[in-house]
Amino acid sequence: MSSQCDSCVYYAYDEDWECYVCTVGMDEDDVSRLMSGDQPECRYYRYDDEYGVVRKQN
Repeated sequence: MSSQCDSCVYYAYDEDWECYVCTVGMDEDDVSRLMSGDQPECRYYRYDDEYGVVRKQN
C-alpha cells in the first residue's frame, strides 16, 4: 500500500508531524477495510501527475 500512497495526489508532507500523511478524510469503515485487506486498493487514490496540466495547455 505504501508504494501506491507515494504516488498519490493526497499524500502530503505535514510539517507539524514531520512526516507524510494522507489528507483524505476517510471514515473509520474505509480505514478498517483498507488496513484489514478486505479492500485491496484505496478507492480515493489519484495519481499525482505533475505535468498533466501542462499537457492540457498544448
